[in-house]
Amino acid sequence: QVQLVESGGGLVQAGGSLRLSCAASGRIFSINAMGWYRQLPGNQRELVGSVTNGGKTNVADSVKGRFTISRDNAKNTVFLEMNNLKPEDTGVYYCAASPRATISYAVEYWGQGTQVTVSL
Repeated sequence: QVQLVESGGGLVQAGGSLRLSCAASGRIFSINAMGWYRQLPGNQRELVGSVTNGGKTNVADSVKGRFTISRDNAKNTVFLEMNNLKPEDTGVYYCAASPRATISYAVEYWGQGTQVTVSL
């Protein structure tokens, strides 16, 4: 099994920045894609972005230009750098991982989620 532990969430004012981290442990050799989903209040969980173990990234159009995803394979950690945050970014952010090259349609491993709250 794979365990994912997120950190870095919190409260920030609109226009501010946060950096989320997600460290993987366990059967990490089985992981290819890692990334982030989020669940905004009243909405379904949605993909924010992903990165393969080869470094190929994908970011949702809704956050493109503001959010950056990156990965440190040596530390088995994926990051989500969030800039110019807006109140509508408020929600729970989940780390996700898969043996596949994408987490767009199936996720085998989930983190516990971290709350991001953006105030006016």
